[in-house]
Amino acid sequence: MVAQVDKELFRISKRKSASRLLSWALFEGRPLTTKGRFINPLVFAWYRLSQYIPLKTGTRAPIYIVGTGRSGTTVLGKLLCVHRDVMFLNEPKAIWHYAIRNEDLIGSYTDAPTQVRLDTNQATPEAMSKINRVYNAALRLSGARQIIDKYPELIFRTEFVNRLFPDAKFIVIIRDGVDACKSVTQWSNRHKVIAHDGIEDWWGKNDRKWNLLVSQLVEEHQDLVMFKEKLVNTKNHEDRAAVEWILAMREAKKALRNRSKVLSISYEALCKDSEKTIKELLRFCSLQSDSSVIKYSSEVLHDSPLHGQLQLLPELVEPFNHTLIEMGYQDSVERVTHRKHIGF
Repeated sequence: MVAQVDKELFRISKRKSASRLLSWALFEGRPLTTKGRFINPLVFAWYRLSQYIPLKTGTRAPIYIVGTGRSGTTVLGKLLCVHRDVMFLNEPKAIWHYAIRNEDLIGSYTDAPTQVRLDTNQATPEAMSKINRVYNAALRLSGARQIIDKYPELIFRTEFVNRLFPDAKFIVIIRDGVDACKSVTQWSNRHKVIAHDGIEDWWGKNDRKWNLLVSQLVEEHQDLVMFKEKLVNTKNHEDRAAVEWILAMREAKKALRNRSKVLSISYEALCKDSEKTIKELLRFCSLQSDSSVIKYSSEVLHDSPLHGQLQLLPELVEPFNHTLIEMGYQDSVERVTHRKHIGF
C-alpha cells in the first residue's frame, strides 16, 4: 500500500489519508531498498523552498517515535496520524540529511563518514531552523498542529535532539526482543537489493549501519566488546538484530530516567489494550482525546503471533537474555538458543 494508507484509514478519514500521501510525496524521501528514488531531488528542492514559508504560530514541539524497527513504530505512527491535530512523518531521514549533512546511518543520501551518536556541537541554530521550517511547511499544508516524527535510530541521539528542540518529547516503543529480531531478519531477506555498487538491506549500503553500530557502540558494553571481532564478521541477520536490540533497549533505559520527556509503551500492550494505551499516549503528548484514533486502532490492531526461536552466537545468548529480563520479557528467555553449527 502507498504511504501506509489502508482501506480502514481511508474509510475513517479521507482527509488523513490525503495527509499521509502528502507526507509520503513531499516530505519523507525515498531511502535505500525503496522504489521511486528518482523523486528525491524534487523532495530536497521542496525542502529548500520551505525555508521561505512563514512560520506557523501555535505549533508545538515535535514528538519522536524511537526504539528499534519492527517493534511497532510504524503502526503507532499510523494510529496517531488519524488524530485531527497530528501530521505524521514516517522516517523522514531525508529531512535530517538536509539539515545535518553527515548524519545518514544507512547511506541513503550520502557515503560521507558519520557517527551513531551525533556531537551536540552539530545541533546548531541553522540545523534546527532547517528542520523546523520543513516541519512548519508540513503543518501548514496539512492543517495540523503537531509533528510526530518516527525515526527509530534517534534513540541513540536523544541528547542531540534535545539540544535542537529542548521541548521535544520521545515515545519509546518496545517489543519482545525475540519477535523483533525475527521480524528484522524476515524484512531484510525480503527487501534486500543487489545494486550495481553493492548490497542494500536493513544494515544499510554495504553494511554501513552494522559497521557503525559495532565500531562505535559495542565497545561501550563489557559483555559485548569481548567478542567484537566475531560481531564484525558475522553476516547472520539474527545475530545483528539481537545486537541492535540490546543496544537500543539499554539506550532506552537511560532515556527513561527523564519521565517528563520520555514515555515507554510496549507493542504487546498496544495490541492487547489499545484504548488504554492510546489514551495514555495522548495525555503524554498533550493532545485531546480523539475517538477516530481509538476506532482505527480497534480495526487494525491484533495480537501478533510469536515468531518461534531465535538462534544466536553462543556468546550473544547471555547478554540478550539479560536484556530480555530487564525489559520485562523473561518468559521469552526459553525461546533463545545458541547455534550448534557456528557460521558467520
